[in-house]
Amino acid sequence: MAKNKKFLGYAILLCVLGIVFMFLYSGLQNDQINIIQAYITEAGGGWSPTATQLPMTVGNFICIILTFVYGSLFIKFGVKKPLIVVMLITAVAVIGMIMANGLDVNGGAENGNYPLFFVSLCIVRCGCMILQMAGFMLVANWFIRFRGQIMGIVTLGSPVFSVVGTSGMTKLIANRFGGDYRPFYWAIVVIIVVVCLVVAVAVKDTPEQAGLYPDGADHPPVSEANEVEEVNLTVKQVLSMKKSWLLIVNFGAFQFIINACMGSMAVYYMSLGGQETWITATTWLAMGAALGIPMSYVFGFLDDKLGSVKASLVLGCCEFIPVLCLLFQNGSSVGLMIGWGFGVACMTGGVPTMHPCITSFAFGRREYQSANRIIMAIQLIPSAVAAMMMVSLIQAGKGKMAYGILVVIIIIGLIATLPMLRWKDANAADRMYGEK
Repeated sequence: MAKNKKFLGYAILLCVLGIVFMFLYSGLQNDQINIIQAYITEAGGGWSPTATQLPMTVGNFICIILTFVYGSLFIKFGVKKPLIVVMLITAVAVIGMIMANGLDVNGGAENGNYPLFFVSLCIVRCGCMILQMAGFMLVANWFIRFRGQIMGIVTLGSPVFSVVGTSGMTKLIANRFGGDYRPFYWAIVVIIVVVCLVVAVAVKDTPEQAGLYPDGADHPPVSEANEVEEVNLTVKQVLSMKKSWLLIVNFGAFQFIINACMGSMAVYYMSLGGQETWITATTWLAMGAALGIPMSYVFGFLDDKLGSVKASLVLGCCEFIPVLCLLFQNGSSVGLMIGWGFGVACMTGGVPTMHPCITSFAFGRREYQSANRIIMAIQLIPSAVAAMMMVSLIQAGKGKMAYGILVVIIIIGLIATLPMLRWKDANAADRMYGEK
């Protein structure tokens, strides 16, 4: 790859853009609710945690359909056009959230517009999904041999948001903006507009469009030599395959854990000791997450060297870390807070890294999106209620039970992964471990 300077230029651009994609996606999909619920509180005159969570939950259900829609649009029009249109709509919705107000420091619910807040936050949740799907699609198109490591670089954006976004912005909003998060969202709008401009000018959907081959090779992929040019699996075809259902269960479980933990941790810590406990916890979240940021790349490296299945088993085991740290947390254990932060980084970096890798492993580069749009949509069904389930149990005083349920779900995901050890990588001839 390094010998082909033209390809290297595109690779660097895709890595940088991918990190920004995942930074925004991670923040707008789940993490932002922890910022919202820290500064819109029922005790401060704002809306309840259930009310602020509701548009995210509704958006989660809509995303089940949109995952299939976005994937289908990618197949028909490529990545760039749908991505730009959806993200510009998302930017408008972010402005809607700013205008909705409702912040405690600005008078709470009396000076807020909940219908505008609900619609705007729901649209933001639905729009940000395309960032992740676009990033994954571009990496799957441009890389085979190095797909794990490149995906590991791209997904660094998720744990980085845990440090810069969830932790850093929570403190900045409290200490510098007096509890007003609107400047944070204006910054998000600016970033989205800049990203759309860069994508429109510089990005190609596939290396072939730039006169190149995946990984900067001087020949087409060997593993695709006998494949037809266009591949578009139908819903029936995908759902008739056993491998599809194992993927639905294993990474459906691993994704559920992210949505459950990231969408409820502010409410949980505040239930243990109020807003002050949560703000203190974010300091240790930042420290633990910083230690875990390299784990995104580690999972990608393991994917390239050992294969997607073994790397996914390691990831599943790592998901126990944040869940157990929260399960045994009493509100003041610094050690558990650091462990929780490290586990969050492993989880938010590792799952996005391995999810597209194992789907590519099972279906190959050309069938990736036609299968992913269906598999991912079904995976999102339980994930849609994950955060709301956790918030409801925590508010009912059953936080420990909630995290106990998550332990069981992780075990189910690991069990569903084990049969995959017998599978062969669809692009094995072009993969590093496939050369052995």
